[in-house]
Amino acid sequence: MRVLVITGAGVSAESGIPTFRGKDGYWRNLDPAKLATPEAFAKDPRLVWQWYRERRQRIRNAQPNPAHQAIAKLAQHAREFLLVTQNVDDLHARAGSPKEKMVQIHGDIFVTRCSRCDFQFRDTGRGGSPEPPAPRAIYPHSGRSIAPTSAQHGQENLLPKCPRCDGLMRPGVVWFGEQLPRNELRRIENYLEDGPCDFVIVAGTTATFGYIVDWALRAIASDGELIEVNPEETPLSGFATQRCDEPAAIALPRLVDQLIAQPPKL
Repeated sequence: MRVLVITGAGVSAESGIPTFRGKDGYWRNLDPAKLATPEAFAKDPRLVWQWYRERRQRIRNAQPNPAHQAIAKLAQHAREFLLVTQNVDDLHARAGSPKEKMVQIHGDIFVTRCSRCDFQFRDTGRGGSPEPPAPRAIYPHSGRSIAPTSAQHGQENLLPKCPRCDGLMRPGVVWFGEQLPRNELRRIENYLEDGPCDFVIVAGTTATFGYIVDWALRAIASDGELIEVNPEETPLSGFATQRCDEPAAIALPRLVDQLIAQPPKL
């Protein structure tokens, strides 16, 4: 069984992570879609960092839900498997989805990278995570550039600076208007070029980005099955061989068990 799974914000929303759409996604009465841009970061990096620090903490406090767990289970049973997620959180990984079978196409919120050079580090704040080598920081009100202590590192007025080139560090996510990461795109293309999929599951995404539709339709080719899990119809709904309007945390465990129970295709 060859499988492609594509997930969006609706899957993590069931773990309490707000989506960008709707009133629940607003932060301090600000539209997240207007904060997640290079222009917003250039204008007020301190405000953007405050938002991302709060998002990181909310994700740390969240737990994977049955949808995440069902996808991890499917990854173990499928002959070939790739998960492409639009979510920048770590809930798929914490549910057991293997890193080598997962692409975070919009980046990783726990990565901090330099806006000028290629320096980056990842820190989940869970203990045992790699710490950045002596990061520098600039405090906006004083203009002083110093190396922060670990206690200072989490302060809201801290803007991390790159220890290599002194450039401003930013969250390692893809903002609106930015290009998707080339290496991750190549991984998806390689998987699609290796052959058609028996099943494609698209869950919790509005599929408003054209590349989501393109990947799903290319993966099923001529005789694969497209299963969509979303309470509302999307641009993919008309192509789905099976549609489920239940929440992903309810629908996916059942769907995955059904797929695993099927006899292998010859």
